Amino acid sequence: MAHALNASLRDAMKADDKVLLIGEDIGRLGGVFRVTDGLQKDFGDDRVVTSPLGEAGIVGSAIGLALAGYRPVCEIQFDGFVFPAMNQIVTQLAKYRHRSEGQISLPIVIRIPVGGGIGAIEHHSESPEAYFAHTPGLRVLCPSNAQEAYDLLGQAIRCNDPVIFLEPKRSYWSKGDVDPSAPSVDMERARIVRPGNALSLVTYGALVPIATKAAGILAEEGHDIEVIDLRSLSPIDDATVVESVRRTGRLVIAHEASQTCGIGGELAARVQAQAFYELEAPILRVTGYDTPYPASRLEEDWLPNVDRILETCDLSLSH
Repeated sequence: MAHALNASLRDAMKADDKVLLIGEDIGRLGGVFRVTDGLQKDFGDDRVVTSPLGEAGIVGSAIGLALAGYRPVCEIQFDGFVFPAMNQIVTQLAKYRHRSEGQISLPIVIRIPVGGGIGAIEHHSESPEAYFAHTPGLRVLCPSNAQEAYDLLGQAIRCNDPVIFLEPKRSYWSKGDVDPSAPSVDMERARIVRPGNALSLVTYGALVPIATKAAGILAEEGHDIEVIDLRSLSPIDDATVVESVRRTGRLVIAHEASQTCGIGGELAARVQAQAFYELEAPILRVTGYDTPYPASRLEEDWLPNVDRILETCDLSLSH
């Protein structure tokens, strides 16, 4: 996935000289996760800008660049480092088009490595997606594989709306084929990863392969599970999920972020409002716990895994 993101950035910079990158250590080092490796060498330090240590300055500078006609792509080094930039993101970036009555758009992408599973500590393993999805004026995308990473990042850069692009960091090393010439997916539509009719299992990011593995185990027990990858967290493609639930009658939602006020709660509310009479069991969630992210030796107990997803699906299927 890291190489797919690098290729997507490279292709976007070749296609449009107004695309530039800004972030900490993204130049000669290529970023902490080497997603920008080699780009400064090939495009120069005026298009791949290694910034000072200051996330508010990164995003604020990007807003100024976008007003001047550029299409900046910001890199936030770790998920927990984005919070110093929240004022710029929430009060400026998200509101500029509305404030200007549609006359001014800010085509800015903010790339953020998110989630746990790499043995890091708090501020390096956060899942802040609900903050951004709650903010009107922002698109929020989260790929789950290399092809999606390549395709969705390219679409985000071409989009005239500001996009928060969440990259599940434990998926950086996942492998998969990438076809740059493949038709683009609709970045607002969810993807049915595995069709089924017994239960709808909805997730995104790094949990997609874990949910798919759980569905495979349940298939051996005679339960045909439909797995859905949301891809877009704002806007949410609730239509695809509702259509699935109307067929299966059951819904389990999985995400790494803490449960309270998470994406899962929003999706559950939408589904029960539109498919209440088709539900055969309560909507259930399997998530991270409502605590700060734990020390690395405890993270495997904190993160949703195959066993927790199986337990929750079994509970739903038992109703």
